[in-house]
Amino acid sequence: MAKWIINKATVNYALQGLALVIVAMITLEGTSLVQYFFSRGMMEEEATARAKGRIQMTNSQITKVMDQVETALDNNIWSVQTLLSNSDSLWSLTQRIVQTNDFIYGSAIAFVENYFPERGYWFSPYSYKKDSLIVSVQLGNENYNYLQKEWFTVPLETEKTYWSEPYYDTGGGEELMTTFSAPVRDVNGEIFAVLTADISLEWLTNLVGKVEEYPGAFSMLISPSGKLMVSPSKAFVMKKTAQEVTAMLEDTTAVTVSKAMLRGETGSATVLYKGEKEMVCYAPIERAGWSMAVIIPYNEIFSEIEHVNKLVRFLQIIGVMLLGFILYLAFRNQVKLRDVSEKKNLIENELHIAREIQMSMLPKTFPPYPDRQDLEMSGTIIPAKEVSGDLYDFHIYDDRLYFCIGDVSGKGIPASLVMATTRSLFRTTSAHENSPHRIVASMNESMADVNESNMFVTFFVGILDLNTGHLRYCNAGHNAPVLIHSDGNVGLLEVEPNLPLGVLPGYHYLEQCTDLSCGESLFLYTDGLTEAADSMNRLFGEERMLRTAAHVAAGSAKDMLKGMEQAVVTHVGEAQQSDDLTMLVIRFNRQNIPSVRMRHLILKNDIHQIPRLADFVTAIATESGLDQATTMSLNLALEEAVSNVILYAYPKGTKGVVEISANMLDDRIDFTVTDEGLPFDPTQASSPDLSLKAEERPIGGLGIYLVRNIMDQVSYTRKDGKNILSMTKNK
Repeated sequence: MAKWIINKATVNYALQGLALVIVAMITLEGTSLVQYFFSRGMMEEEATARAKGRIQMTNSQITKVMDQVETALDNNIWSVQTLLSNSDSLWSLTQRIVQTNDFIYGSAIAFVENYFPERGYWFSPYSYKKDSLIVSVQLGNENYNYLQKEWFTVPLETEKTYWSEPYYDTGGGEELMTTFSAPVRDVNGEIFAVLTADISLEWLTNLVGKVEEYPGAFSMLISPSGKLMVSPSKAFVMKKTAQEVTAMLEDTTAVTVSKAMLRGETGSATVLYKGEKEMVCYAPIERAGWSMAVIIPYNEIFSEIEHVNKLVRFLQIIGVMLLGFILYLAFRNQVKLRDVSEKKNLIENELHIAREIQMSMLPKTFPPYPDRQDLEMSGTIIPAKEVSGDLYDFHIYDDRLYFCIGDVSGKGIPASLVMATTRSLFRTTSAHENSPHRIVASMNESMADVNESNMFVTFFVGILDLNTGHLRYCNAGHNAPVLIHSDGNVGLLEVEPNLPLGVLPGYHYLEQCTDLSCGESLFLYTDGLTEAADSMNRLFGEERMLRTAAHVAAGSAKDMLKGMEQAVVTHVGEAQQSDDLTMLVIRFNRQNIPSVRMRHLILKNDIHQIPRLADFVTAIATESGLDQATTMSLNLALEEAVSNVILYAYPKGTKGVVEISANMLDDRIDFTVTDEGLPFDPTQASSPDLSLKAEERPIGGLGIYLVRNIMDQVSYTRKDGKNILSMTKNK
């Protein structure tokens, strides 16, 4: 009887499986037909979106380069005025502008006629890149009368900065370029020179170039006057206008497109070229006054539709076969289900015990330091499974709060074992290290040496000085914490991504710093928060997290944590938790912070970090009540000192950091520039011989000369493997 029941059940199951396979085949065939009818529209929309995206990306990159060039000239106009007393030193300034700015091909200081009578009618120190060298020349002469050049005359007439029409600089840089010009005024406000920066247009060709997704597609770029700046035909570049080229085509739509581009309009159209339809998308590069077009042949847009259709049909057949095989496996596995259920109950009991052991390792008593009035904390961890791969920990030593949060890749027991190891390493390492990046580096070495399972840990370590509010931190691939200000404003803490722990031995981790004021909080979390999904797979997300943090900012640390947890529960609803969720709130409550506070900035040894230094120095000068002239001179001195470290302190290809601190006192500001590079005492460098001509004087030496003349005190020490340059500016 039992055998008959099993056979009958097998037949019913087989019939149900056959019916399911037939329904699946009909559904898949219908899907294939619908897909065929809608594929063309989707492919065309995708091509249009890619073309527009490429134009937007190019626009953004060009704008970024132009911003960097304008900032570089703005920061050096004051230097021209400073160096007028010795005209030979002006070449060093142009050399420095070219050397410290990757996108600047050449730089000139073009003076009005007869400004230096002893130099002649024309005088324009000019430096430009040639191969791997920087060449300096006197630009003006009878064959190269810059007084009549557009880049010189327009700034004089308009008294404003100006981006020139692209041109080939014959007799000057010998390069196709565009020039940014800025007028330079004397103490009476009169313009006596123009400071320029040349950008070679070769990088535009590389940037715009071809459209990789479509072999026959290409891009074009035209100037405000209509000249072709980038074209697949090099013979047309800066020699033909868009109107002249489109006039040669049989389709009048191309002429309409070229006129729309000259008017700075955005749009798309279909044109005929050699009997083939091509899609044209165009938009302005607003900052430069240029216009860009992406041209894609329609036959390439739709070339893969038939191939995809055949592939889809093949996959449908494979899918039906797999479905039948899966049904077979499912039936066979039903026999094993009872044994699996019994084993599952046993494993669940063991996992419950493991969870209790794991949770006992983490801090769970809050507030953890009830006797301290300067600190408020609360934390929680909600595992997705019985055991968790998340962790947080903290302890106080010498009035400094050492804290961390981490997320182990993977879940379950392997992740929980790595979590326990990571927490133990943090406790051990932080007991004898007071630098976050050294703690992280030491933990990374220990974990990478024994990482046979190839698991890694995203990790964040911070050290908060409870006397001053100064926070030093190092991020190893973890989510950026939320900084909650006392007024309720929130934002993500700026973090370097770095690599997670256990990925690469010997990795150099970068440390950062900031200052917390009384009432400000840090909200740390794992990605189980932002990636918490509801039943429709919509994520909780970073934006919702920030809004919730602002909403609960006024409450205590415990209330903030409860408010965030409730927001997640409300969002997720009945959906199952898919990842571990860990949160930690740290609120700094010290009220009597010393009035004399230090400001800190940490930069990578990358010359593109210099603009951050200018913002840092300007903020300090403003807070100290310094005038504009003093602010500009401080900017120049700090830029010289820091640029020297970035360019020369670390061996080529080596990562490193430069730490700049400023101590603001009533009568002075003390600056300290610290790096771990090669030993070098800049104060021992001899002053440049300003009596020599620029071309006779070796490059270098002018920077420390300027620092000595701007700062009231300059000294150097080498301590604990670090170069420490101290500079003082009296108020």
